Amino acid sequence: MEKILVLSGSNSIHSINSQLLDFFVASINGYNVQRQSLLSYDIPMYNLDLENERGIPIDVKVVKNKIAESVGLIIGVNEHNGMISAFFKNIIDWLSRADRNFLEGKKILLVSTSPGARGGASAVEYMKNTIPRFGGKVVESFSFPSFQENFNVEQNTIINPTMNIGVGEVIASFIHQLED
Repeated sequence: MEKILVLSGSNSIHSINSQLLDFFVASINGYNVQRQSLLSYDIPMYNLDLENERGIPIDVKVVKNKIAESVGLIIGVNEHNGMISAFFKNIIDWLSRADRNFLEGKKILLVSTSPGARGGASAVEYMKNTIPRFGGKVVESFSFPSFQENFNVEQNTIINPTMNIGVGEVIASFIHQLED
């Protein structure tokens, strides 16, 4: 069974983006969906001197290999001041040093949410422009606005019926594109 790797760009254990990813994971059937916490890896802040002195950290290589083993990725992109988090940017920096094309041939679904009405749209746009540089293809994305008003964390459900339909369509489209 083909694997979909699910990653959250947040370094918070209480991340609303990670909570939304739980919904996406529960909505996918027919694939081996593997949720991987980037928090479980020891990846230092990128520094060229550190790379020259110690090489690529083993945990970066582990994450790179998990990406390589998957047919597609779902990435939860959190937004800090209109950008992706420094934590996630650092992961991308290390991965790109390990292999410039670490996303080669991967189809990617980007998901973001926020407490506000834009739902992390700026971070999603940033990633849409960045991912092709590393060989990946963003085939779907969804910015989920006003998380606390539109999502029930305890029941892992979308409250807003229109958004529920939209998310369902995005997931179906992503799965369909993995099969093409």
